Amino acid sequence: MADIIITDQNFQAEVLESKLPVLVDFWAEWCAPCRIVGPIVEELATEYSGKLKVGKLNVDQNQVASKYGIMSIPSLLIFKNGEVVKTMIGAQSKDNFKKEIDQVLGA
Repeated sequence: MADIIITDQNFQAEVLESKLPVLVDFWAEWCAPCRIVGPIVEELATEYSGKLKVGKLNVDQNQVASKYGIMSIPSLLIFKNGEVVKTMIGAQSKDNFKKEIDQVLGA
């Protein structure tokens, strides 16, 4: 499953109104750690298909990041029922991301 591109225009529908929990990767093209995390996020999207929606939001092109206090990137936030339930900042291992996701999903 490919990442969903999240923008200011579709944030409400794709994230806040989603029936599934949503992992949003706040990133930017110039961010080296973001490029490290990118392939991991794609793998997570595939592994959690049907249980978790995964999307990427470019902080340089969208203002919604400021609403959630994104100061460092990459920042991965998990939204459930329109609320942030988990925040993960910086490049981390896939296993660490999975542990945090599983906690939210109750797996």
